[in-house]
Amino acid sequence: MERVEKALVLYMVVSWRIARLMRVGRTCPELDASLFFEPDEIHGAHVLCKKARPKKPPTLNQMIRMVGSLGGFLGRKSDGEPGAKTLWIGMQRVMDAVITIQILRDGYDTSV
Repeated sequence: MERVEKALVLYMVVSWRIARLMRVGRTCPELDASLFFEPDEIHGAHVLCKKARPKKPPTLNQMIRMVGSLGGFLGRKSDGEPGAKTLWIGMQRVMDAVITIQILRDGYDTSV
């Protein structure tokens, strides 16, 4: 039972972050994304979306749409904003990219 509780605690923290991003992204979409995302997360999202890294950080709405697109959000005119599931899946992919960026930056020997 203790393992289930620990897993639930972790999922609650992650889901709180997703819910907060959704709420703030819809009420204040023009905020700077660097207020809510680490620089490596922004860089990882740009790499995965195959977009050039901008000189200034993207807005929160742009970042949420990038992360959502990595989770399956299509961004059609009538789609609205990305939901919790697409943001959750997109954030998992972004975090994989962040880990890869950090490994490459630290200069680990990646030869197997």
